[in-house]
Amino acid sequence: MSPDRARKMKQYFRPGKRVHLVGIGGVSMRPLALVLRERGLEISGSDMNASVTTDELIAKGITVYIGHRAENTEGADCIIRTAAARNDNPEIAAARAKGIPVFERAEAWGVIMQEYANAICIAGTHGKTTTTGMVTHIFMEAGRDPTVMIGGYLPLLGAGHRVGKGDTIIAESCEYCNSFHNFFPTVAVINNIEEDHLDFFKDLRDIQKSFRHFAMQIPASGKLIANGDDENTREALAGLPYLSFGFGEHNDVHPVNISEDWRCFDVVCGSKPYCRVELGVYGKFNACNALGACAVAWYMGIDGETAARGLASFHGAGRRLEFKGTCNGADVYDDYAHHPHELKAMLEAVRTRHYQRIVLAFQPHTYSRTKALFRQFVEVLKIPDLVVFAEIYAAREQNTIGIHSSDLAAEVPGSVCFETLPEVSDYLRSIARPGDIILTVGAGDIYKAGEAICESRDL
Repeated sequence: MSPDRARKMKQYFRPGKRVHLVGIGGVSMRPLALVLRERGLEISGSDMNASVTTDELIAKGITVYIGHRAENTEGADCIIRTAAARNDNPEIAAARAKGIPVFERAEAWGVIMQEYANAICIAGTHGKTTTTGMVTHIFMEAGRDPTVMIGGYLPLLGAGHRVGKGDTIIAESCEYCNSFHNFFPTVAVINNIEEDHLDFFKDLRDIQKSFRHFAMQIPASGKLIANGDDENTREALAGLPYLSFGFGEHNDVHPVNISEDWRCFDVVCGSKPYCRVELGVYGKFNACNALGACAVAWYMGIDGETAARGLASFHGAGRRLEFKGTCNGADVYDDYAHHPHELKAMLEAVRTRHYQRIVLAFQPHTYSRTKALFRQFVEVLKIPDLVVFAEIYAAREQNTIGIHSSDLAAEVPGSVCFETLPEVSDYLRSIARPGDIILTVGAGDIYKAGEAICESRDL
């Protein structure tokens, strides 16, 4: 984002101005709406469907229109849109015709970010929400009173955002549509880089270029922190200085004395002991996320004991192996994983819990991702004892590809496939037994199936 555009936006982010958000129910649009309202702006918004999120915004006094219509923009001084809202959206088209400025969601967060001395941006294909949550716990424990924008629900905050009075903002930073190029990080974390969002990016090399561009936005006085074990990340950042974290001892921040379940280990920072970590979450991937969070804390001058307390108090963000309840003696968990690597990491973490049977109810997310990563999905989906497929969650797409969950089911032995969530929940309820873990997994609304069987109610 150019300085001129940032200055233009700032004139609309003043008390009394009315801002209309297109796609207000999105994971980063909702906290943006609340943050702007707390700054004294008048907020309205629209979304395609009613949801728990839109209901909550309405309960907080924000006008939310269900469905996108030109008349929803009446009286707005400017429009902020989610990345999924294209120029042919009725509200965007109407605003442009009237000369009402239209800004991107990421641009709005970028402008807000400039008001803080410390802007900590957490990026990467996987682990962004969890790492952002861990960093938030540490900074809250340290009394830094941060402002937070996270792409999920964090129990500590009771929300996905927080407006603090300190000099630090902690922001989950997504690469989709190059949105994080609009940010102004003073400290940036890159967890990993893999092929994803191939409806926008051409290929892995294109994704690596995007992350490199993001990394180069950090000022000379700031710090880049990156996973030194991840080959794609190292390639993307070749020639750039950064503080590395990972399991290898070549990293600036690495663990020693690791427990079998990856929950407990000593952290070494700059060749010196920093802290003893005892995590409230499972899996090697969460241990790596914690190392990234420790690297941030160490660089920002937070002592190891405080960092350890902060990490110990973190028990996961919403929809990240979140315990939902029980069904016929089976434990029911929900997870947001929607990429093969995330699925594999989550399933490996679950294996350490030694359940008799792993039942995975999986809802693929977007047609383009399902097609592009089809073979990878098939291989990972052979890990559970039983896979129950829900139909692909379309999100922002139309099924011009002609792909369905049944195509995956045909390649996964013993799996079953259903068109509707009530059918998924009925089947899960019928097979659940003591010793099972039932996982509802995906970035769409598959969580409803798990909630239904726990609460013994229909969808």
